Amino acid sequence: MNSFKDVFERYQWDEIKARLTKVTHSDVLNSLQRKHKTLDDFLNLLSPVAAQELELMAKMTRQLTQKRFGKTIQLYAPMYLSNECQNICTYCGFSLDNDVRRKTLSDTELMIEASVLKSMGVNHVLLVSGEANKTVGISYFLNAVSLLKPHFANISIEVQPLLEEEYLQLHQEGVYSVLVYQETYHQEVYKEYHPKGKKSNFHFRLDTPDRIGRAGIHKIGLGVLLGLEDWRVDSFFNALHIDYLQKQYWKSRFSVSFPRLRPAEGIIEPNFIMEDKDLLQLICAYRIWNEDLEISISTRENEKFRNHIISLGATAMSAASKTNPGGYAVDVESLEQFETSDERSMEEVKNSIRKAGYDPVMKDWDPAYSGF
Repeated sequence: MNSFKDVFERYQWDEIKARLTKVTHSDVLNSLQRKHKTLDDFLNLLSPVAAQELELMAKMTRQLTQKRFGKTIQLYAPMYLSNECQNICTYCGFSLDNDVRRKTLSDTELMIEASVLKSMGVNHVLLVSGEANKTVGISYFLNAVSLLKPHFANISIEVQPLLEEEYLQLHQEGVYSVLVYQETYHQEVYKEYHPKGKKSNFHFRLDTPDRIGRAGIHKIGLGVLLGLEDWRVDSFFNALHIDYLQKQYWKSRFSVSFPRLRPAEGIIEPNFIMEDKDLLQLICAYRIWNEDLEISISTRENEKFRNHIISLGATAMSAASKTNPGGYAVDVESLEQFETSDERSMEEVKNSIRKAGYDPVMKDWDPAYSGF
């Protein structure tokens, strides 16, 4: 059975890093002018020298995004189900070695949180949890989806990697999309960031999007944790992964997110600082390379950046996010996974989108269209 591992092993981290330093200004211009973009073009647009053409890249990004997605921004909100976790991850507030109070939402608490989100007009909810299979495993997720799907048009999940048959169960229950981040594709240092727990298995996590694709999930979301390792190299490997998946699971849609390390309980400082201009360059590189890719911006980013990016490539944004279980109403003081930067209400974010000349969309998909 084919998997991304077969593709991944043809590339070396240091080789890609060296290639990025050798890109010339002429290479960048040629990539911008080429009609059909390749991964080599993506690498050129990621390079340090490509920053010289950021204004042109931003202009192209705006045009390409409007052509493919119109002037709309999909809005969603996360619902954190649990901060229990059996992994030690050096960058996460939920890490097992953090001595904090743990909480998992009960059925009643799920519905209380859901009612608050519905009162905000939320129709797309992203279910998030720590990785604790015995407490929040497939049975818990299936139950949560069953309870919530009468109230939301669109349910996505971002939880621990699951087995293919478990993703199939979630698909049959009505889950729209699954997000899974490799965190870093730098295999040699991955174990240093994940010293204990199932997440320390690099290849099991690497193969997760294949299992999601084989299960027929409507949309697959990928990304890396920006700040762990060199963002340019990590992003090349993330694009390599997306390129493979699009060819292998062509019936699915794909999205990319850009989580930058944010303050949280007991986490490390970023190893690599990514400035706002770097993130803008990365977003532009993705859009110019892949016109169909959905681009999601979370509340990790500040209000000013999020307002600016509305017309520069974004297709989806979270809003009014709480990153702790029960954070909307049930237990507002429980442990956060990370601090949010944009703390505006859903209505304030909608207004900023309208002010930019775009339409905020609360629902753009219905399970009736896919036979559920």
